[in-house]
Amino acid sequence: MNTRLKDLYGHVSVYATADREHEAAIELLLLVMMADLHISDAEIAEIRNISEDSGWETDTFSFDQYVGRATATVRDAIEDDGVEALLDSIDERVTNTVLRAALFSAARDVADADHELDDAEQGLLAQIAARFG
Repeated sequence: MNTRLKDLYGHVSVYATADREHEAAIELLLLVMMADLHISDAEIAEIRNISEDSGWETDTFSFDQYVGRATATVRDAIEDDGVEALLDSIDERVTNTVLRAALFSAARDVADADHELDDAEQGLLAQIAARFG
């Protein structure tokens, strides 16, 4: 019986963890976009493409459903001088080594999407490289 239950429910925490990790990744990418206090359509489109291309879109997670809440979280962190705490939270939630390794590249793609890389974005990218790169 224990083996059967394990087979039935063995992936539940994996899916829950994956959604948490994808939420954290979206928050990180939005943080990169908002670091220069400017939101561009090109950067939003790049984040959406990353989410879709990476297979994050599932029955339980959708970029379009999460982007509003994530934007509010990131905006609050920026306004309240809580970027470091947000990065700590993201760092704790993303445990998948493949996703961790891909985050810097994805962050760089978002920063480059509007063809403008300012000092704030460069500084944030350096922090992301140190944590995830």
